[in-house]
Amino acid sequence: MTWTDQIPAAALAYMEENRLDEVECVIADLPGIARGKAVPAAKWEKQKHFHLPNSIFFQTITGDWGEAAGPDGFLEPDMILKPDLSTATAAPWAKDGTLQVIHDAFDQKGKPVAFSPRNVLRRVIELYEAQGWTPVVAPEMEFYLVGRNIDPAKSIEPMLGRTGRPAAGRQAYSMSAVDDYGPVIDDIYEFAEVQGFEIDGIAQEGGAGQLEINLRHGNPLKLADEVFYFKRLIREAALRHDCFATFMAKPIAGEPGSAMHIHHSVLDEKGRNIFTGPEGGETHAFFHFIGGLQEHMPSAIAVIAPYVNSFRRYVKDEAAPVNLEWGRDNRTTGIRIPISDPAARRIENRLPGMDCNPYLCIAASLACGYLGLMNEIRPDKRWRGEASDSEAEIAGSLYEALELFDAAKDLHAILGPDFARVYSIVKHAEHNEFLQVISPWEREHLLLNV
Repeated sequence: MTWTDQIPAAALAYMEENRLDEVECVIADLPGIARGKAVPAAKWEKQKHFHLPNSIFFQTITGDWGEAAGPDGFLEPDMILKPDLSTATAAPWAKDGTLQVIHDAFDQKGKPVAFSPRNVLRRVIELYEAQGWTPVVAPEMEFYLVGRNIDPAKSIEPMLGRTGRPAAGRQAYSMSAVDDYGPVIDDIYEFAEVQGFEIDGIAQEGGAGQLEINLRHGNPLKLADEVFYFKRLIREAALRHDCFATFMAKPIAGEPGSAMHIHHSVLDEKGRNIFTGPEGGETHAFFHFIGGLQEHMPSAIAVIAPYVNSFRRYVKDEAAPVNLEWGRDNRTTGIRIPISDPAARRIENRLPGMDCNPYLCIAASLACGYLGLMNEIRPDKRWRGEASDSEAEIAGSLYEALELFDAAKDLHAILGPDFARVYSIVKHAEHNEFLQVISPWEREHLLLNV
């Protein structure tokens, strides 16, 4: 069997129409940035793995480094990166025929690298499988199309639509608004089709130039791979039309933030939803999963809201929930139970931001639910009415969130203690970098007034 026999049909179809020139060997780092190497196709066919230093997981979003190498020091030993051929997909924006392939990270003894985000998610999935369960997720991706911005000191502005006017805000679900970015959306659809990804729908969200893409439910690892790929796909589609796509949690002041809501269900060994009983009612497992989210999500906020900007989204009465209440068909609660048939009963976590690493975010959310299932945690009473009346139950800053994460030994045991150690060191280093920056607000209000 050759490697071409092991890749998805969409990748094979792309290769039949395009002479393969290059293969991009990629892996997600802690922020979710694609790292790796571009390899000539002829060389790719001969290699079974390649090497990268493990220090790619110690790098902050700014390119600096966290002191997370361990007792041996910052030696940057090579990891062995092996391709997962099931992830092979086209890079349809490339001039010449190009495939992307996600790789898994192993140390030189063949052990999975514990702080590689894809390995973290796989670890959580395996814990479910050990119980005879199959977790199922469906992510929703929100993002903004904005005008080109090459000056960090300049505020981000919505892109210009086909009317020549900036995209309008407060136009949720407007078809005219979606049409305004038609050329970008057309390329998103085209790229997704070539890459073999199925989009469940695209809608205008509440922000100026803000869109949402829903993906069909499925295997958590596969869906995380798709979100990882989609971020690049959407950015490339935007660049074709002289605008930027941004996944910042809060890119524009006064506009809603961008979330990555995650819908959860769990199947048993016979493929039945464990949230639904024989008569169609809600099970203990359903309530225990909710209880796990309520109990442990405060400690996971540092993973699902990983930057200082993430906490600008958590503003009361500004679309994003700031609570851990649960409610039925209630978008003001942090945990929502959507309308569904009993077989499709699911739990929606509305807290994650779109700036997350999809592997780590899905892993953290599943980990909280797993702890609820294993420890039979009962949730609080269902919230009725607007949950904006509820007290805020999540951290108000990245520093506070990291303090909670550092103390969460139960969560560390699920995600992996070595991952927790590295993640904390890198995020604290990142936060310290932020504290060295003096903002325009400080110069405006403090320079002459204090």
